Amino acid sequence: MVGGDRSAYDQLQSLFSVIGQTVHYFGQAGNGQHAKMANQIMIAGTMTGLTEMLVYAKAAGLDLESVLATVGGGGGANWSLANYGPRILAGDYTPGFFVKHFVKDLRIALEEADRMGLDLPATKQAKALYQALLDAGHGDLGTQGLITSYPSWQK
Repeated sequence: MVGGDRSAYDQLQSLFSVIGQTVHYFGQAGNGQHAKMANQIMIAGTMTGLTEMLVYAKAAGLDLESVLATVGGGGGANWSLANYGPRILAGDYTPGFFVKHFVKDLRIALEEADRMGLDLPATKQAKALYQALLDAGHGDLGTQGLITSYPSWQK
């Protein structure tokens, strides 16, 4: 779809609906990548929140399954909590999305943000946390593996 050809998108809509659950047209070439980067920025925030919430709840001596159920039933509910929370509690860090690819995406998102004159400090911090995990040789973990970077989680 060179140059944002809406008619080509419309012709392929039936195919897109087979391979994706939520499909939207974003216009000119490159805008789809910006949509993906917006998604990755959001995931960075939810994953850091999820891991720190669990580290905090564990240190407070709370039942972690009950915490997941409570938070998941309120304003903190989100896909990462529902899908990765139980996997973290089970010690399952197999990737749905690799740390090494997430670091790449966050780098791209931050480069684009810089190009647009935006400062995204929370995303910068998330990238630094994931970069440290990658630098420690854990790039093949799933993004939920971020929890392993907290020493208190290992105790």
